[in-house]
Amino acid sequence: MDSVPPEAPSDSDLLAQHVAGDPDAFGELVRRHRDRLWAVALRTLGDREEAADAVQDALVNAFRAAHTFRGQSAVTTWLHRITVNACLDRVRKAASRKTSPVDDAERLDQLLEPHESAEAPAVRQDLHRQLQEALATLPAEQRAALVLVDMQGYPVAEAASILDVPSGTVKSRCARGRARLAPLVRHLRAGTGGQTPDGENGAAGRNRTPGASVPPASGPKDAGASDPAATKGGGGRP
Repeated sequence: MDSVPPEAPSDSDLLAQHVAGDPDAFGELVRRHRDRLWAVALRTLGDREEAADAVQDALVNAFRAAHTFRGQSAVTTWLHRITVNACLDRVRKAASRKTSPVDDAERLDQLLEPHESAEAPAVRQDLHRQLQEALATLPAEQRAALVLVDMQGYPVAEAASILDVPSGTVKSRCARGRARLAPLVRHLRAGTGGQTPDGENGAAGRNRTPGASVPPASGPKDAGASDPAATKGGGGRP
């Protein structure tokens, strides 16, 4: 999310201004949050084109549904919920279709410690491909929970608000997702020998809190901005 000057209107103010007819308010809201919305979509869907389409769908939906916002959660939580729902819709519709892997080295480093990444590009690419395939096997709800908590670093309570489920449900989905990925992660770790690129044992680095050191991924600065609803706040899709 872009930094907001102290004197700038709040997210809630911008949404209210958009509902009142301000042609620029929604575009400013998108500018503030598009990077994190893009990161969630990309990591949930694993495909850049699908992620871009999901973010655009979400922004159009938010543009049209702004009048229904009641302030029971933060605007950013509301936007993330709409984005996650757009992603889950796409996952369910494409369940039988194999998607192309994303050329994103961060994905491997998020589930394997940095010292476990392969030195050789060809080997690293193979590990990345295997991990992508494993993530794609998770049910959509488990994948969304893991993306928010383990990859984006959201607290469980906030992830629960975004997904509109109890915190216990988020915890159980994450636990089931991790359990399904664990055999592959162990296999990949064994393949690298648990060593650093210099050949030193890196076991001490494995106590990292999940998601704690994962930076938010930045999508293209025009992600969603080409849509009228995202740039000028006017009209959306017909």
